[in-house]
Amino acid sequence: MPVALREVLKSEKNILINLYSLYLHDLSRYTSTLDIGPDGIFEYEGFDQFWEVDGLSPYFILIDERIIGFILLLERPFLRKEYDFAVNDIFLLNKYRGKGNSTRAIKEIFHKKQGKYYVIELIENRTAVSFWRKIYKEFNIPYEEKQDMIDDELCLIQTFKV
Repeated sequence: MPVALREVLKSEKNILINLYSLYLHDLSRYTSTLDIGPDGIFEYEGFDQFWEVDGLSPYFILIDERIIGFILLLERPFLRKEYDFAVNDIFLLNKYRGKGNSTRAIKEIFHKKQGKYYVIELIENRTAVSFWRKIYKEFNIPYEEKQDMIDDELCLIQTFKV
């Protein structure tokens, strides 16, 4: 099935908040810095910035007009000038994983937004590390990779051009 991307409208903020909580729940498996809030959800307090700050671009991932996940793309002027884009977060609902939907979503982003990218993964998140290495191989993208501590977490940082 074809995957489509659509920018998240501010009026759809609550949908993104709900999906982001699920994403943070998944991510909490790999880090001790994420905990559930007193209201029973994983919270991220910067959502309003997505529509107020240039360069923070949330997209829904869709199949047949149905939301199945999201991508948070960072762009200039939010980024330093040596990069054009960063895939900050990508998330799919469980029932849509393992079917090539994330790969198709990334392909769509790369088709729409060409330039110099970087991606950061928690080194413990072997699923994410494996996913990105598969992307580079499948799309024949040369990349550079290094390890660094970011917010007290050991991470892989990959840079590449599309």
